Amino acid sequence: MEERHVLVADDEAHIGRIIKIKLEQGPFRVSLAFDGQEAVDILAREEKVDLVVLDLMMPRMSGLDVLDWIRENPKWRDLPCIILTAAGEKRYELDARAGGATDFLTKPFSPKKLYGRIAQLTGVSADEAGAEAAGSE
Repeated sequence: MEERHVLVADDEAHIGRIIKIKLEQGPFRVSLAFDGQEAVDILAREEKVDLVVLDLMMPRMSGLDVLDWIRENPKWRDLPCIILTAAGEKRYELDARAGGATDFLTKPFSPKKLYGRIAQLTGVSADEAGAEAAGSE
């Protein structure tokens, strides 16, 4: 089973930990960033990241700034990016999608649904995902 590397960038540490714990029940390795600049720094040094989960409102660089950086970088241009934010207004979703976001989810979110979407976007089969990881909340 091939491990997928997911970068989670959220300035709310407990959100990152919830996502990390959930994903690590399956074939995922998780890197946490607590602001947008840290997310860019991780991408700049990593060889392989399979998906990024970005909060919109973070210190130093916003999620949209990070998304712009990703889409302008030839190495990461096609990297799936899920925006996960408490800012549920439609304009934020429109801005994120216009910037190349793969998906847009609002907080509070279902860890199970987020796991399923990440598994889908990274090509993880139901067998690889595991009944335990896919079934527990």
